[in-house]
Amino acid sequence: MCKILDLGKLKYENQKKAAEARKRQKTIEVKEIKMRPNIDEHDYETKMKSVRRFFDEGDKVKVTLRFRGREMAHQELGMQLLNRVKEDTAEISKVEAEPKLEGRQMMMVLAPRG
Repeated sequence: MCKILDLGKLKYENQKKAAEARKRQKTIEVKEIKMRPNIDEHDYETKMKSVRRFFDEGDKVKVTLRFRGREMAHQELGMQLLNRVKEDTAEISKVEAEPKLEGRQMMMVLAPRG
């Protein structure tokens, strides 16, 4: 048994299916939040509000902590701040990359749960 079909029509239909699949998929972006170790309380709350908004949109968040000058001597303050971010977003996010120091900045990547 043999099926005769139009090759042009087949290619067109496959192209349409691929375009439809591309249109439906959500690209996950990595948003970045930059902080300093001695960030003020209100500034911290503002940054956390935008972190929560990013998670609601389904994006990953990269928290970058920038050390300048003498701040390098107090890296434990930076670690405390990143742990605080981790605890504050624990119910809506999971840690994808633990906090690590790269040169003068400390980074951590969080991904939304679910």
